[in-house]
Amino acid sequence: AAAARRRRPPPPRPTRPPPPISAPLPPRRPLPLPLRRQRLRASRPPPPPGPRRRRRARRLPPPPLRRLHRRVLPEARAVASPVLAAPPGPTSCLPPRPPRPRTLGAPPRPGRGGPRAPVGGGGVRRRRGARGATAPPPPPAEAWHLAIWAAGKARRFDLAWAVVRRMLRRGVLTSRAMVIVMERYVAANEVNKAIKTFDAMEKFKTEADQTVFYSLLRALCKNKNIEDAEELLLVRKKFFPLTAEGFNIILDGWCNVITDIAEAKRIWREMSNYCITPDGTSYTLMVSCFAKVGNLFDTLRVYDEMKKRGWTPSIAVYNSLIYVLTKENCMKDAQNIFTRIIDEGLQPNVKTYNSMIVPLCESRKLDEARMVLEDMMLKGIVPTILTYHTFLRQENIDETLKLLKKMKDDGCGPKSDTFLMLIDRFFQLNEPGHALKLWNEMKRYDIRPSYSHYMSVVQGLIKHGCMERALEYYDEMKENGFASDPKLENEFRTFLLANRDHWRGAGKYNIIPQRGKHFARRSRIQ
Repeated sequence: AAAARRRRPPPPRPTRPPPPISAPLPPRRPLPLPLRRQRLRASRPPPPPGPRRRRRARRLPPPPLRRLHRRVLPEARAVASPVLAAPPGPTSCLPPRPPRPRTLGAPPRPGRGGPRAPVGGGGVRRRRGARGATAPPPPPAEAWHLAIWAAGKARRFDLAWAVVRRMLRRGVLTSRAMVIVMERYVAANEVNKAIKTFDAMEKFKTEADQTVFYSLLRALCKNKNIEDAEELLLVRKKFFPLTAEGFNIILDGWCNVITDIAEAKRIWREMSNYCITPDGTSYTLMVSCFAKVGNLFDTLRVYDEMKKRGWTPSIAVYNSLIYVLTKENCMKDAQNIFTRIIDEGLQPNVKTYNSMIVPLCESRKLDEARMVLEDMMLKGIVPTILTYHTFLRQENIDETLKLLKKMKDDGCGPKSDTFLMLIDRFFQLNEPGHALKLWNEMKRYDIRPSYSHYMSVVQGLIKHGCMERALEYYDEMKENGFASDPKLENEFRTFLLANRDHWRGAGKYNIIPQRGKHFARRSRIQ
């Protein structure tokens, strides 16, 4: 009985009858909105009262069935009625369709029949990323180099290296880019990093040849790191053999960057110790160095040795000879050098005449210097700003103003450095009135004062006891956005505290002398 009971099928479950087809479906419960959308909806302000503006319904793309209907319907009509499918014309019963207006000279629309317009000349622009679109031309190498130089100038070497890596990825990295990085490191007094950059050039797949090595030496000497450059030259002599060109770079640093005659002679002896024969550039540098220090005997000795060795003197050698002869008051010999220059087929330039004008002005022989200037201008040689600066260092205030006007007429300045030099000079001559007069002249020549100009005026006025005027210029400097000086701030604060009861009401920093307690006024600055 138990087995029969197990084999018996279970009774059928009662099923719910299906709802009729015409019965309405139960309403769907709205899904809960996300919490962020609920907050946004709650934070919206209520709509303003009045009739609501109906939104324009957005046109949706046709469904596939309607799209197919649009394609099939014209063909079905053509089969059913040949008259409707016939093109409009004299045999058609329909009026001719008016042509679609087009702009004169406009090309046909692409994809609507007719040839495509060319990409280059006034046609339809291609979409961005379309097949066949021309890529923009790559930036030139000068643009990359300028970006590296600007980043190094601002001491953002991370940006400079980012540009270098991007150039490496694009395959446009040059050795000049690495040289610019090294020059910027040297200018920022990071000599070790500049040398490490040179050693890392192989990792960046650029050749560290002798030209790049000499560029690093020139950068070191230019920024007065001549000892480091000399040490690097001797340490790397196994990789880059010693030559006259390498020693000339070091010699140029001691002769022109830092005029040290003892070090220049030592380098000259080092060249002979390493069996390096001096060339024409070496003799030119030594003649220039001896001429700058006024050593006439050694200048002529090196000049004679240069001619015996068979080297032809350049115009730079003759300029140095003219300078040292004029400085030693040998005017006839200096004039003979002018004649020799012309006889050898060389042409005197503005540096040649400046070599005679500068020592004449330094010796206060202004009349002879003006005669040389007139002779130079008669021969069609335009003076440089160095020529005018040489005269401005010796002239009085009236001649200075005339020279400034002449400089503007000749298109040779004046510049901001010109006024900075003149302001410092007149303060040193104990003439602060003339210095302030030149300060006012700067506005006439459209020169905006810099931080150096303000500091020169403020320090000059303090030196001559004009604290009130100095304080006015100092406030003007800070109003123009320049940084304040802590030392001057303390000095002005001490001055204001000492004279806070002596202010005159008319001026900002006009101080009246203290004659008694009944003359004292309460200060407006506490």
